[in-house]
Amino acid sequence: MYCAFFMRALPQEYFLNENVVEIAKSLIGKTLHTLIDGVHTSGIITETEAYNGTTDKACHAYGGKRTKRTTVMYNEGGISYVYLCYGIHNLFNIITNKEDYPDAVLIRSIKPVDGISAMMKRRGIDLQSSKLTAGPGRISQALGISLRHNGLNLEPESGIWLEDNKEQITDSHVMSSKRIGISYAEEHADLPWRFYLKDSEWVS
Repeated sequence: MYCAFFMRALPQEYFLNENVVEIAKSLIGKTLHTLIDGVHTSGIITETEAYNGTTDKACHAYGGKRTKRTTVMYNEGGISYVYLCYGIHNLFNIITNKEDYPDAVLIRSIKPVDGISAMMKRRGIDLQSSKLTAGPGRISQALGISLRHNGLNLEPESGIWLEDNKEQITDSHVMSSKRIGISYAEEHADLPWRFYLKDSEWVS
C-alpha cells in the first residue's frame, strides 16, 4: 500500500522552497492524506495561510523565538507542526524552507475525498457539509491528527502525506486575503497571506 502511494506523494524538495507564501498558494488543490489507526482519509486543500518565520509578527517563531513548542519549526522543511490552540483544537501546519528558517503553512480547510464516514464519526456529526472540514481544528479532528503527529516527515510511511492530484488549479482559481485571528500581529495582520479556492463551500 505504501509503495503505491509513495510514487504520487509530494517529495521533501517541494517543501524546501524559500518562499513560504508561494508554497501556501501552490498547496491549493493538492490532496492531504492520513493513514491513522488503520483508517485512510483524504481531502483536497481549499484554504491555507503562510507564516514567514522570524520576521513575521504572526508567526510563533517571530524574532527567533525558540520554545518547547516552536523548536520543531527550525527543522528542515517537509515535516508536520501540530500545536494545541486554546487548549482545545489541534492545528496542522507544514514546516517549509531550509533548516533554521522556521516558515510554516497552516492548512485551514479541505474538501473531503476519502474516508468521509470515518471523518464524520471522528467529528461526531452525521452531515457532510462544510462543518465537517472547513476550519483548521475541524481538519485535524476529521483526519485523526493530534499532538502525537507533531514533527513527522510528510510521507506515506509516517501516515501523513500530500499528493498532487493533477487538479487544474490556475491563479484565477486562487483568491487571497489577510489571515484570520491574528490582530495582535500589528501591521503584519494585513498581509494577504491567506489563500483559498474561489467559490468553494469548503472554506472557513
